[in-house]
Amino acid sequence: MAGLAATARAARRRPVAGTTTRTLISGASLHRRRGRITYRVVLTLAIVVFTLVFIGPIYFLFTDGLKSTQEVIATPPTLYPHQPHPGSYVQAFDRLDMARLFWNTIYYAFGALAFQLVFDVAAAYSLSKLRPVLGNVIFFLMLATLMIPSTVLVVPQYVTMTDLPILHLNLVGTPEAIWLPTVANAFNIFLLKRFFDSIPSDYIDAAQIDGASPLRILRSIVLPISRPIIGVVSIFGLVAVWKDFLWPLLVEYGYTPTRETLNVGIWQAAYGTPQNLIIAASAMAAVPTIVFFLIFQRNIMAGLTAGGIRG
Repeated sequence: MAGLAATARAARRRPVAGTTTRTLISGASLHRRRGRITYRVVLTLAIVVFTLVFIGPIYFLFTDGLKSTQEVIATPPTLYPHQPHPGSYVQAFDRLDMARLFWNTIYYAFGALAFQLVFDVAAAYSLSKLRPVLGNVIFFLMLATLMIPSTVLVVPQYVTMTDLPILHLNLVGTPEAIWLPTVANAFNIFLLKRFFDSIPSDYIDAAQIDGASPLRILRSIVLPISRPIIGVVSIFGLVAVWKDFLWPLLVEYGYTPTRETLNVGIWQAAYGTPQNLIIAASAMAAVPTIVFFLIFQRNIMAGLTAGGIRG
């Protein structure tokens, strides 16, 4: 009897086939007609609502650029341009000198990316494979900076740029004032180190037996394998500089009038420029990042989820 009771208790604890996955809606409910209809209606409504929340601002950004100034400032706002003005985009491009602003932003973005790839890859490689003394402590301190709001660091960074330690150089008004602060990116170092940790040590050991130096191992083995995560870090670095406003405003505006970024240039032109032209310029400034994401979204997800090499 005791054995039968124990068997019965074990059977009650044993999961039933098909019920191991816990979901909000059970499989039995989905098999019923009413349950399927309710599920599909709720799912459709959720998708539509979230799509409108995210797509709505982008829709108004681009359609408001086609409206006249009177229609843009009208209350309540119109859902679509009643009298489209496609020429607003051409006027905004010429009046705000968007070609120069685009070039300046591209120059800053790719310059910052070059510094990030050199220093962040070197830092992540040394922490992952070279394992220096107190490397874990250094890595922990790097990650701790992610908990600090970026606005809190604005004043210390600006003071540093006005008087660079040891060299005592004033970098305010130079491209280096935008490039150098982007190098200390703990999140990118974390992504790179996590990927480098997943590279089998057998590759590194075999290269060391053949006499390869750490730099040769990095160049010939680690970097070719790490193309996905380097692509992700590159995308993050470019977008971060492209959308930044406060820091370029502090270190470039007023010092080098012809070197404004897109965001700073549009903000500067907002005084005395019709509202519809400002919105059209903002829409044009957003196009590269939107297209960039649509093209490389699979690479972003693949690089973030890549965690190892199987073979």
